[in-house]
Amino acid sequence: VQLQAYGGGLVQAGGSLRLSCAASGRTLSVYDMGWFRQAPGKEREFVGGINWSGRATYYADSVKGRFTISRDNTVNTVYLQMNSLKPEDTAVYFCAADSGNRRSSGSYAYDYWGQGTLVTVSS
Repeated sequence: VQLQAYGGGLVQAGGSLRLSCAASGRTLSVYDMGWFRQAPGKEREFVGGINWSGRATYYADSVKGRFTISRDNTVNTVYLQMNSLKPEDTAVYFCAADSGNRRSSGSYAYDYWGQGTLVTVSS
């Protein structure tokens, strides 16, 4: 499966942005999906995930209550709605698919990765 994340951009602190992750080559409905981010000079970190059906979501503490992950398997797309953005949310955001459906926060569990999309939050 090929993944492509898009929707990044420049936003002011307190603003909102919605990222999308579109898949091609295979249906996304069999995969748990995760969002990760990597800020300059930092390691890639888990943002949140959603199970294959969309019934379960899980988030890093740093984004809980501000970010929401959803999916629409009919259009092979996963979304990351980001509200109340902070400058520390600035990073390249990646989506990833886990064929083992492990609901994992570890990047090692994800088999397929998309190209990232840059989110910049200005203060």
